[in-house]
Amino acid sequence: MKILPTRVVVYTKDVSNITGLGPRAARKLLSSIRKQLNKPKNSFITIEEFSVFTGIKEDLVRSSLV
Repeated sequence: MKILPTRVVVYTKDVSNITGLGPRAARKLLSSIRKQLNKPKNSFITIEEFSVFTGIKEDLVRSSLV
């Protein structure tokens, strides 16, 4: 049996589930985070970066990821 590591990145669907935003607004939020962090267009956003930007506690974000 292989144990999978916990996830460290946040996807659009996760942002939608956490914030209640629609998919398009969730993509715009992730885009805003990338822009503020000076990341390339298709780079990943970590749970920590998302938490800092939105002000949502990291443990709440982790617990809501499926």
